[in-house]
Amino acid sequence: MSVNNQRRVVVTGIGAITPIGIGVEGLRTGLRSGRSAVKTLTAFDTTPFVTHIAATVDDFDLVPYLDGKKLKRLDKFSQFAVAAAKMAVTDSQLDLDKENRNRIGVCLGTALGGIAFAEEQYPNFLSRGTHGVNPMLALSVFNGAGSCNIAIELGLSGPATANGDSCAASPIAIGRAVDMIRLGKADMMLAGGAEAPLSTLCYGAFAIIRAMSQRNDNPETASRPFDKGRDGFVMAEGAAILVLEELGHAQARGAQIYGEILAHSLTNDAFHMTQPRPDSSQTARCMRDCLDEAGVTPEQIGYINAHGSSTSLNDSTETVAIKQVFCDDAYRIPVSGTKGHHGHALGATGAWEAAISLLALKDEWLPPTLNLTNPDPICDLDYIPEISGRSQRVDYVLSNSFGFGGINACLLFGRVEES
Repeated sequence: MSVNNQRRVVVTGIGAITPIGIGVEGLRTGLRSGRSAVKTLTAFDTTPFVTHIAATVDDFDLVPYLDGKKLKRLDKFSQFAVAAAKMAVTDSQLDLDKENRNRIGVCLGTALGGIAFAEEQYPNFLSRGTHGVNPMLALSVFNGAGSCNIAIELGLSGPATANGDSCAASPIAIGRAVDMIRLGKADMMLAGGAEAPLSTLCYGAFAIIRAMSQRNDNPETASRPFDKGRDGFVMAEGAAILVLEELGHAQARGAQIYGEILAHSLTNDAFHMTQPRPDSSQTARCMRDCLDEAGVTPEQIGYINAHGSSTSLNDSTETVAIKQVFCDDAYRIPVSGTKGHHGHALGATGAWEAAISLLALKDEWLPPTLNLTNPDPICDLDYIPEISGRSQRVDYVLSNSFGFGGINACLLFGRVEES
């Protein structure tokens, strides 16, 4: 399908670092396992807080992606970003030595960037002064550190940028990358998100405002999108990077294609920093704008990957917004919120969910919504409660991401038929 006669943008590679698995196969296996990665957090003392759980990336060996000196030079946020980017390049079977690196760029989303690393350095400063501070601090803490380190590590001299737009950061970065290719400023882009927020104060800040689940006695069931017993999100860490490519360029090199990015959209509730607009009007407008840009009708959407944060207000207002956009079709379309599997890695989660949406197209399998045992009567859509997921071919997938500050972002993916 052509979008307004613009250059078409497809995804040819996925690099994923998630609590449920590493790489494309790890992500696939984790989604099909029917198990949550949420557990009691032991990396630091959580006793001052009401929440003691998280979804962590465990036993991930960074050595294949970064040598010893670079491992020491980069903080965890940038390590995740670079490793996921290298995974994506490998998955796309892209030989960068055969490409014009001036025509390849990077767009990254993150809510907190290297803030957790800065938090680690502060006690050193208090106890030892400036001599106790890691000299890489100034180069690690800003959001652009991740995208710049990807560009440096891979020698990519096309446009490189980052944003800090809360939990909508990844789809905004992916949308920006799509624009770079459509406008002819690049032929390929690496785009997605990275987050390493599991430090005492970063984690504690969300616990203090009681945004996170307090289901500490049963962590695996804590993240329960659209369930009547939901009581907050579960923080996670990780990254996902996609290789975006102009369709003709991808076809010329015989690349695999997961799907096409048909449209992206962005609105703001202009209402409250933490609460969604009660009437869901701007959330609904974001979805409508995405469909309109692609020229896709509500009836054509086969699956919605919901933001589904497992917070009381977000899940109900998202349901209302879906009903406003899709009307009677809202009850037909399969919907899932996958944060019950992998938790919520803030600015990186939208990239995980973009990858999951693309796998839904490629694999013709729709993931379940874990822990949906007592559906909220308000959330009365087809939220795929069966733990086995659903084998189903779909041609169009909508992915929603909503963040603090009332930021709403959507991505629309479509199937690309092999010629």
